[in-house]
Amino acid sequence: MTSFVYFASPIDLVPDFIPVLGYADDALVVALVLRSVVRRAGPAPLARHWPGTPEGVRLIQQLAGLPADA
Repeated sequence: MTSFVYFASPIDLVPDFIPVLGYADDALVVALVLRSVVRRAGPAPLARHWPGTPEGVRLIQQLAGLPADA
C-alpha cells in the first residue's frame, strides 16, 4: 500500500527530470515491493506460476533470499 502512495505522489526522492537518477528511485521501490511479494508468497507459488525456465526461477528465489529447493 505504501508503494502505491509513493508512485501516486507528485513528490519523488529524486525528481524524474534528472536523467537516469530520476527513475532510479522508482525502480528501486518496484524491486523492493516485488521482493516483498515474492518473500510473502514463498517458493512454492513462485515456482508454480513462473512462466520461464527453472534456472530463472532459481535466480529469482536466490535474489529474494528464498530457499532454492521448493
